[in-house]
Parts: sequence; C-alpha cells; structure tokens
Amino acid sequence: MIFGCCASIDKAESVKRAGFDYLEATVTSLIPDEDDTNFAPVLKQYQDSPVPVSAFNVFLPRDLKVVGPDIDQERLERYVSRALARIQAVGATIAVFGSGGSRSVPEGFSRSQATDQIVEFLQLVADAAEQTNVTIVIEPLNRKESNIINSVAEGVEIARRVYRPSIQVLADFYHMDEDDEPLDAISEYKEWLAHIHVADTGRLAPGTGSYPYATFVDQLRQADYQGMVSVECRWNDFEAEATSAAQYLRRVFGVSA
Repeated sequence: MIFGCCASIDKAESVKRAGFDYLEATVTSLIPDEDDTNFAPVLKQYQDSPVPVSAFNVFLPRDLKVVGPDIDQERLERYVSRALARIQAVGATIAVFGSGGSRSVPEGFSRSQATDQIVEFLQLVADAAEQTNVTIVIEPLNRKESNIINSVAEGVEIARRVYRPSIQVLADFYHMDEDDEPLDAISEYKEWLAHIHVADTGRLAPGTGSYPYATFVDQLRQADYQGMVSVECRWNDFEAEATSAAQYLRRVFGVSA
C-alpha cells in the first residue's frame, strides 16, 4: 500500500518532503481542451516532478456535461482522447471520475436517461483507457456535491453495467462519512475497489479529527486492498500539516516509510 496527496504539480517538492509516495493531480491541469503545442510545457513540468504523479482526479471541467440535454459529443470525444493520452504520458495509472458538476442530473431530466448517459460516457472512456493502461475509478460523491452515484454500491452498479476491466470504483472516506454510508461497503464490494481517498472531520487532514480510522483500516484489510491511498482534504497550513498526515496514515495502516 502506498500513500499520496492530492495537490497541484507546483506543490510536488512539498509533497515529497512531507513523505508521500506520489502526487495526485487534476486531469484538467493537463488542458485536454488544448492542442499538444500548448501541452508541451505542462508535460515538461510533470516529467520534472521530484515525486511520481501516479493518479489524477477532476476528470472533467464543470461545463463539459456528460448528463442532460446539452452534451457536446464532439468536444467530449476529443477531450477524453487527449486526457487519457496525456495521463499515460505523465506515467499515471489511475484517473478518478467524480466530476459532480458534469454528471449531476438537471432538474426535470430523466434519472434513468442520465444513468444511461453516464454508462455511455464510461464506455467511451474505457475505449481510450484500455489503449493507455489507465484504470478509471468511479467516485461516489455525497448528496451535497452530486445527485447521482452517491454510494459505493451505486458506483458498483454503474461499473457492472459498463463491465469493462478499466472501469472500477473508488471509496472516499469523506463522502462515505458525509452520507453515513456503512464502511462495510468497502469489504462487500472489494472486487471493484481500485482507489481510496481519505480525509478527516471537516474534510481536514487525516489525524486531526474523529473519523473512525480503525474501522476504515480494518475494512480495507478485509478487502485485501493493496493499492493507493490519497489524502484529499483542505489544508490550513500545507507545509505544517502534510508531514503529520503522511506519518499518521503510515501509523494507522501499519506501513513503514
């Protein structure tokens, strides 16, 4: 098991200094709406990172919809193709599909049709992901951030419909806690679990609140989870808190540096 931190690439040195194994950046930072000429200096910055960039989140910008009546299919296909190629170029193997602003169901729109649209979008993504050896993980979001796919079980339901090896599911401690989702969903759906996000009370750094980490860790052990665990939280003082967060995770998971 390895531990990473969700941060922008300009914080790479700080992420390494804090003791994390990798950085998780945003897909949108790879500017998939722009051509390769504009991407070249961005890629150089990622390639020069002192810490591996192993995962990406924020798959889509809010204005690029995958649900509703306003889907720009041509832009979506171009964006997905460039995004996956650039994720591969950086060397990452995980991309998180949360994107609540893109996937939430508009008022009055058919929920059934919305679900079909998400499945269709993930089929498109799977085609590109399987060409680039990237795994896409569906991120269940709490109900304040999205009105669809709000639990690990719902994420698995979508993944089962897509039924492609590159489409898996993420469990996020913060979102699960916000919606009082039972943590035993982790072991129940272990065969679909390919990525983990963690935080603590108030979405602050791990070790600063009262989240039931012992139970969470026990569930991951029952699931025999051996993958990445990324801190995704708000920081009051990144430099001061990040080292403590990395140390706390290694301690509660029983993993040495």
